[in-house]
Parts: sequence; C-alpha cells; structure tokens
Amino acid sequence: MKYGSYLFSCVVREGGRLPPFKGSAFRGAFGHSLKKVVCAVRHKECRDCLLNRRCLYARVFETPPPAGNGGRSRLAAPPHPYVIKPPLSPRTDFAPGEDFDFALLLFGEFNDYLPYFIYAFEEMGRTGLGKRNQPVICHLDRITAQGTEIYSGADRELLPGDWTDNAFLETEPPPAVEGLKVSFLTPLRLKFDNRLSDDLPFHILIRAALRRISSLFETFGAGEPSIDYKGLVHGAEKIRTAHKNLRWIDIKRYSSRQEQEMLIGGVTGDILYQGEIAPYLPVLKLAERFHLGKQTAFGLGWIELEF
Repeated sequence: MKYGSYLFSCVVREGGRLPPFKGSAFRGAFGHSLKKVVCAVRHKECRDCLLNRRCLYARVFETPPPAGNGGRSRLAAPPHPYVIKPPLSPRTDFAPGEDFDFALLLFGEFNDYLPYFIYAFEEMGRTGLGKRNQPVICHLDRITAQGTEIYSGADRELLPGDWTDNAFLETEPPPAVEGLKVSFLTPLRLKFDNRLSDDLPFHILIRAALRRISSLFETFGAGEPSIDYKGLVHGAEKIRTAHKNLRWIDIKRYSSRQEQEMLIGGVTGDILYQGEIAPYLPVLKLAERFHLGKQTAFGLGWIELEF
C-alpha cells in the first residue's frame, strides 16, 4: 500500500488559543477549508450531490467502499484516506512568531492530490484555528517529506517527485520478543462487543490493529492482506497484562455539521504486556505508523511501541 508522510511547519502570525488536544480543531478547520477550495455546489449535502463520486471533498470525508469484488466490500465504513497527526504539546496559548509542526498521512491515490491538501491547509491558516473569538492565524512555512523540503511557503512551489513509501506486512521471522510496552500518545478510542472499551487486554488491542491494517490495505492497497486472523486473536488471548497505567479522558468537540457538542474520548497512559509477542510485531508496527481505533483522522489512536 502506498502512503505519504508530510511534515507541515507553521509560523504564528496572530496569537490565539487552541485546545490541549488539537486534532479536533485541525480536522474541523481543514474540512471547512477543503470544501471551500474544491466544492462546486456548496449549498448541497454531499450525499445529494451529483458530483459526490468525483468530488475530492466528498471522497475524503465520505470515503466510498473499494470498487473491487463487484462493488461489494465487507467494510461497513471504509477508513478515511488521511490522518492528521497533531502537535502533542498540551499548551494552549500561542503568540506571534512562535512555530509548531503537525504531520499529514495520505493513503493510496490520495497522495496524487497533495497540492489540494496543501492549498486547504494554507487556507486553514489564513482563516484561523481554534475558537472563533481567539483563533490562531498562521502561515505555512514549509513541508518536508523523507527528510527533504518539498514545499516552501515563500515561493509556494511543490518540488516534483514521488514522496511516498510502500507499506507491507513483514514476512521475515521477527526477533524473539517477550515484553511490549504500548504508550498512547493520543487517546485510543475503540469498541469491543459493541461498546467502548476502557480496558485493554492484548487480544482487544490486536483485534483493533488487525481491523485497521486490513481495512487500509483493502481500501487503498492491493486488497486485504493474507493474515491468519483467528490464529492471531486466539494466541493474543494468552498474552498477559503485566502492568497498566491507563485512564479514560473525554475530549469535547463541536460538530458544525450536527450543530452540537460531542465527546471523542479514549484511553491514555501506557500498558505492559508479556508473552510471545513476536508474531504480532508486523501488524503492530504498521498500527504504530498509521494509528488505530476510531477517529484516526482526528489523530486519535497514535501509539508508541517499546520492546
């Protein structure tokens, strides 16, 4: 599966205030900006629009199922083609001249639309981030990918070239690992048995990772990878939790689409597992890169592994 990882570096022009978790603010402002940039019929709902199968905004925010298998897919809700990795600092006040970074992941063919995403993020900076009465107005200074500056905000030119990588499940026998620490850099929000889970036995983590990776590969890659799902889940039930330091936090966000405040909380902290971890490393390493759980587009489900 092709993916791109792009680091956006911004400079504050007019100071303001952002929430401690910035993913929801970035996602909301980006949505408004992208629609402003590409939508030809702004007064319509996407589902009622004749252009929704070709419009980039509709494809980004209402991702259709993959076209293979006669148009049928096991995915009830395909993953979005992007992840915003927000600044992790909880600071809220930003002054003119200060800078901050955030990253954008794009999957599959959506890397071809990088100029549209850049334009939308520039518009987002001009319009402002955060609350309407205290927005942070910022300037996109540069974008780097694979260690190379590919875009300069000064001349607004995108360096030609392919800045994507290929993600694949490792097939080489992994090294023996009997201990794994998982840290949650942003809240992990996932369901098990149709309810939000605030506990994380290893098999629940693996189920979430398998769902995330298989859905990404099916939607944006060459198809669902060949994985022994049942065998991995069965083995994961034997991995024990040696230590956990978890807590649930709720994050408030305002949905302009639904015109109401919503909670998008999840599990934070860290947890230590012990057992035969090695068979799970290929899937977990991809989940570390691409997030897992619900609302990954907001930046939720960002994990860090330590063996």
